[in-house]
Amino acid sequence: MIHRNRTIQLAASALAVLSLAACAESSADESESSAPAASEIKTVRVGFFPNLTHGPALVGLQDGLFKQALKPLGLTVTPTAFNAGPDAVSALFGGSLDITYIGPNPTINAYAESGGEAVRVIAGAASGGAALVVNPEITDTAGLKGRKIATPQLGNTQDVALRAWLKGEGLTSDIDGGGDVSIVPQANAEGLAAYASGQIDGAWVPEPWVSEYLKAGAKVLVDEATLWPEGKFVTTNVIVRTEFLAEHPDAVEAFLQGHVAALDAIEEDPEAAAEAANASLKSLTGSSLEPDVLASAWKGVTFTADPLPATLAKSADDAISVGLLEADKVEAAGGLPGTLYDLTLLNKVLAAAGEDAVATP
Repeated sequence: MIHRNRTIQLAASALAVLSLAACAESSADESESSAPAASEIKTVRVGFFPNLTHGPALVGLQDGLFKQALKPLGLTVTPTAFNAGPDAVSALFGGSLDITYIGPNPTINAYAESGGEAVRVIAGAASGGAALVVNPEITDTAGLKGRKIATPQLGNTQDVALRAWLKGEGLTSDIDGGGDVSIVPQANAEGLAAYASGQIDGAWVPEPWVSEYLKAGAKVLVDEATLWPEGKFVTTNVIVRTEFLAEHPDAVEAFLQGHVAALDAIEEDPEAAAEAANASLKSLTGSSLEPDVLASAWKGVTFTADPLPATLAKSADDAISVGLLEADKVEAAGGLPGTLYDLTLLNKVLAAAGEDAVATP
């Protein structure tokens, strides 16, 4: 385990998945000898969400760490912001994205829908930093009955977490918005505005949206960390198109150098890293966080290169239990972890930095 404490659309269309059927094997070692040079591409297209749970992406972009790592290969980085995982997966399947920071459930869906071919997890990024925030008048689980609760997108990580938790509490939530609790998937900013206007009663969201809701008068009903052993669960990992990994392992390795450098920067100076992440949000999305929201949100997330695979497997079980993932598709893909993880390049980068390797599941 790493020594640092740095903490779907249910599916893309079948045609998009089939377009990836010819993906090469994921192992960077096996593909390196026949891979085209990185100079045959001009940029690495990287996806992320404007959430602090994607802190390494924000810091790496703002501080030029990806740029620095890719420059020796003559490459640049092209960042694209997404609201939630299913959209990023669609971009990956469509070939317009190479690597993305993403939550576990869209990762699982991409893996299952493509028969285990389309993507590989190449690193972890964050643990924790998600919660169910509600109107203060809701004091217990029973108080949620008849209420409307938002999630970032149908089938995304927080959407699955909410539905699975409600099921465990004996409450129903239909995919079409019916049931004891009506779940209303929508973009995080739209959800916050809907809460402020009284259209919804709360949301299960990642940081910084948890802190934004708190500032708007909501309270935490469930801190997701309390539902996991030792409070650790994968919120964000890093995935790559298998085809891109096979063709450009040197570019992926360079990207991971920037990723690890960002994790190091976060660990070495958390406050400066938080400010860098906030500046990145400003430059990339046009808005930044208020200081109190930034401070609250940043300390609620643990950044780590460990993708915490056991917790991803539990997320898959949760998605199956609420009807958002088909168990037979997971089995047909090879099960979990199957071939989902390829941490070879990550551990190479960590070794070069004198840091502990991450265990491959």
